[in-house]
Formats: sequence, C-alpha cells, structure tokens
Amino acid sequence: MGLSHTQILLLILALIGLGILVQQTQSPPPLLSRWDGSMMGVSRSAKPSISAAFAAQPAAERPSGNPLRDRRTVITQGYGVGSHAPASVWGGIDLAIDSDGDGKADPQGTWHVPVYATHDGIARVKPNTWPGGNYLAIENEQYKTAYAHLDSYAVVDGQPVVRGQVIGYVGSTGMSSGPHLHYEVWERGVNRNPLDFDALRSDE
Repeated sequence: MGLSHTQILLLILALIGLGILVQQTQSPPPLLSRWDGSMMGVSRSAKPSISAAFAAQPAAERPSGNPLRDRRTVITQGYGVGSHAPASVWGGIDLAIDSDGDGKADPQGTWHVPVYATHDGIARVKPNTWPGGNYLAIENEQYKTAYAHLDSYAVVDGQPVVRGQVIGYVGSTGMSSGPHLHYEVWERGVNRNPLDFDALRSDE
C-alpha cells in the first residue's frame, strides 16, 4: 500500500527536522590554546581602529620581557607541545610562579600576580571565552600578544596600552587546571615562540 501525499510530506518534514537536530548537536573539536576574536564571533572589521598615535609610529616595538616580571617564573607547558601543538596555530607558553623555590609552579603564589604588557598597542578585552577564559590581546600594526586565563582586567577594550603597564591579574578561568598565564606572540599574523622575545627575562 503506497503512502499518501500527506504522509510523504510529513516524512520529508520529519527528515528535515532530524537533519537540523543532528547538525545542531554536532560540535567542532575543542580549541586548546589560541583565542582570537574570530572564535568569539567577533568580526575583525568591527574592531575599533588603532589610534592615530600608534598608527603614526614608523615601526612597532617588538614585544620583550616576561609578562609576569618575576625572576621566579617557571614554564608549566612549553611552546608547540601538548595543547600548544601545532605551534603555528596554538603556539604559546604557560607561565606560573615558583614562590617556594622547589622548581615547580606554586598555585598559591601564582594567584592574582600582576600581568604586564610586553609591548605598546591597543587592548582587546574578551571576557568569559572558551577555552581561554578571561582573554586579553594587545595589538599594534605589526605585533599581537595574547594573555589568557586572567582572573580580572586592569584595562578596558580599546584602551591604548604601553609596555610595562599592568593589564590584568593571573587566574584560572576557562579551560585551566590551575592558576597560570597563557602567553602568545604573533608577528604579522604568524605565531612565534615567546621565548624568542625574552619571555623569561625579568630584569625590568
């Protein structure tokens, strides 16, 4: 016995509904280390333009130094390994403080440590992102540095920032197993190893 036109129509509608349901329940693979505006649904064209003062600079200053400015800083995850691989996409380093001198990160000594900008630029503040938690980028014409898992911010979105300025405080927001700073350096859109920019130097 054949199906009526009504039954065929209901079957087609049910199949379309099932297809939509399957599409909505599928999620992309988790992103582990890089959190730029495109992941938050922010259009790059919608970002405020860099101020005339920074745009007029003949050459952007290279990022330099330790964003925690503490000689007791240790790396808890290196560049291009673990969740930071492949480095060209997810590259960065995780930093924490060894406050008791045992050579390992100390969570109590790392909480709420100030985070300093490592170059001049414009602050891009993105709270409550996944997996970066409270995320912040400092951008200029040539460089972008990124700071993730912050507990709180000391700057607002679109604010001009100078190297050495406190921009936030270390936390454990987003996909994080403990307090640390995830730190990235980008040069003209290319991910770079922060250690090439003296990320452990704390002789400020």
